[in-house]
Amino acid sequence: MSPSSTIGSPSRTGRTGPPRISEDWLALLIGLFLFLVSLPGLAGVDVFGWAVKTNVWTEVSQSITPVSRNYPQVKGIAALILTYLVLLGILALAARTALRVRFSRFVISFTLVFFVSYTCFALGHFAYIAATPLELKKFGIAWSMNLTGEAGFIVALIAGLVVGNFFPRLLNLMKEAIRPELYIKIAIVLLGATLGVKSADALGLANAVMFRGLCAIVEAYLIYWALVYFVARKYFRFSREWAAPLASGISICGVSAAIATGAAIRARPIVPIMVSSLVVIFAVVELLVLPFAAQRFLHQEPLVAGAWMGLAVKTDGAAVAGGTITDSLIRARALSQGGVVYQEGWVTTTATTVKVFIDMFIGVWSFILAVIWSSKIENRSGEKVRIIEIWQRFPKFVLGYALTFLVLLLFCLASPARIGTAKSVTAGTDVFRVLFFVLTFFAIGAVSNFRKLWEEGIGRLAAVYLTCLFGFIIWIGLLISWLFFHGVKPPLATG
Repeated sequence: MSPSSTIGSPSRTGRTGPPRISEDWLALLIGLFLFLVSLPGLAGVDVFGWAVKTNVWTEVSQSITPVSRNYPQVKGIAALILTYLVLLGILALAARTALRVRFSRFVISFTLVFFVSYTCFALGHFAYIAATPLELKKFGIAWSMNLTGEAGFIVALIAGLVVGNFFPRLLNLMKEAIRPELYIKIAIVLLGATLGVKSADALGLANAVMFRGLCAIVEAYLIYWALVYFVARKYFRFSREWAAPLASGISICGVSAAIATGAAIRARPIVPIMVSSLVVIFAVVELLVLPFAAQRFLHQEPLVAGAWMGLAVKTDGAAVAGGTITDSLIRARALSQGGVVYQEGWVTTTATTVKVFIDMFIGVWSFILAVIWSSKIENRSGEKVRIIEIWQRFPKFVLGYALTFLVLLLFCLASPARIGTAKSVTAGTDVFRVLFFVLTFFAIGAVSNFRKLWEEGIGRLAAVYLTCLFGFIIWIGLLISWLFFHGVKPPLATG
């Protein structure tokens, strides 16, 4: 079933024929293309250094810069235009050849979607919205909402909802480029590269943090997923189609896990889309609350607080940001109350390590669910499931996620001294990954008709999310963090 038939977006009339390949395969190909183009960076070539980087700002001129200093001739607006043109060229060619969408219609649609989405993302980086406690002095401001740049995703989602529900003519112009699943799947392929470098870098951390972090996420995940699935089915009467992506979205890394799970069980597009929107909204709420709760109650157990951020906050950026804020708050309290000076970064490192391990589980879990749904849930005949059925159900873009992850992980393990080089490579691909996330959330809003969402059960979905997140997930995460990290202290700062 198409998104339009599910959630009220307009039908696509700009096709010149049936698509040659699915968006699943197309996302794999586009993601791998961008990754392959970035690989000369491992030999020192700054391939994507000109791409636009979005910064926290108080003056608009501060908001956009090139991601690298190797392109001094490229200024902020030029970096934005170049990034737009590259994405337009890749996606317009793909839309024309693979999806058989009229080139001219896609160019107009994508141009509108890109610049509206990016404007929202930049607005979300306004310092009074995005600055963390560590950045207040830098920007000369006394307060901030502490939402980090991820607030831009929320602004894009809201803008999409406004366009989708109140500006039908504008939505009609944008409809060929409103493709949330394509964008998020490309982003997941690129996410693998980032996690490969982070995982290799994490091998140099203290063994206690690595081992305890791995144990914590395995134990937490097995508890989380089963409990959320049970609550959604038993008490809120959701079908398996809804319960599985919801359980993955809350249990693993939110948006990426919900999309991958939805693809594995062949859920309708609206299912992971609705779960994804809730994930981001609730992550912002957690970011406003949990770091300050950690400072109040866990200031004597800094690494417990860090692991808690990694286990409880369900998007990558918000989890790492939560760890960073918590790091700052706890070190400040330890210094003021006991004169203890902890080394900076260990709370953040613990949160990041736990989150990386969680993200690595996406591909494994997608395969497990594809097998279970093929052999048990939808195998009505009772016959032995064929391998081809599992392959047909398996989300192909996850292969790209696994491939990009392994390539950079093995490169970094073989040349530990060049992890910094690999980080510079993923700095470029991360620009595109983040932009695809922004496009995703604007598109999610644009295809979401309020009336249809309510009919599909967005109220009940939010209720089960709220019940599970604040009813037991946060507390189980805290308990597991305490069990594995209690008594483990960061090293003291010297000098």
